[in-house]
Amino acid sequence: MRAFVTGATGWIGSAVVDELLAAGHQVVGLARSEESERKLTAKGATAHRGDLDDLEALRRGAAEAEAVIHLANKHDWGNPAESDRAERAAVAALGDSLAGSGRPLIVASALSGLVEGRPATEADASPAVGPRSNRGGSENLALDYAAEGVRSVIVRFAPSVHGHGDWGFVNFLTAAARERGSSGYIGDGSTAWSAVHRTDAARLVRLGMEQAPAGTRLHAVAEESVTTKEIAEAVGRSLGLPVVSVAPEDAGPHFGFVGRFFASTMTAESKVTQQLLSWEPGGPTLVEDIDAGAYTA
Repeated sequence: MRAFVTGATGWIGSAVVDELLAAGHQVVGLARSEESERKLTAKGATAHRGDLDDLEALRRGAAEAEAVIHLANKHDWGNPAESDRAERAAVAALGDSLAGSGRPLIVASALSGLVEGRPATEADASPAVGPRSNRGGSENLALDYAAEGVRSVIVRFAPSVHGHGDWGFVNFLTAAARERGSSGYIGDGSTAWSAVHRTDAARLVRLGMEQAPAGTRLHAVAEESVTTKEIAEAVGRSLGLPVVSVAPEDAGPHFGFVGRFFASTMTAESKVTQQLLSWEPGGPTLVEDIDAGAYTA
């Protein structure tokens, strides 16, 4: 397939591009800078200049592709409303371009806020509906396009998509530990995250593009539950720092913006995903990656 990928030079996106190329697909990656363009062409992909606010570039990229994989997000933690607005507008532009074609539209989503008190399942619908909701309600918006002849597929990523070079949440936790001189967890450390290795996540995206039926929700989850205390202990070992409990009221000053995520349990199952696509995660665990120096090398 000729796949148009947004976020193609990002942490997950760059692994997805590698996975697609290795499987024999053609890749056209959205590139917002000359540096991004160079990275894509060096891999053998084609660069398509534009960004999330260039809706015409998104429409053109989608119209010329046989599949669309939307992984980009502004992740503006200081202005989440802007991130939500841009995300919804981008999904609408991509969906409109694919309407009636039967072609796949893979949209990245998250596990936060789905359910409380248990791991989320693929059957759990996102409660985020409408432009003022989390991520602009883009998950439900994308699924709505299934009724308009689009093979819409949602991939919900674990809060930690880990590996060497990760600049996500665990990277920020490691930076906070360095700055504070100790690796912290909140309260008793019983809150937990799901996790998946970056290469396993990339393979799932490819399989979803190739095989998943319209309206499918997939969970990029290899480990259902890793407690935040286990994460903090691994970070402490990797840095040679003591591990301490941080009072919930002190989480913001201690961890920065990532504190509100570290205080939340974000877990999910992936049994249905694994059975549907014969996806078997095989990468290192999150703790194994931390212990191996993925965040300190």
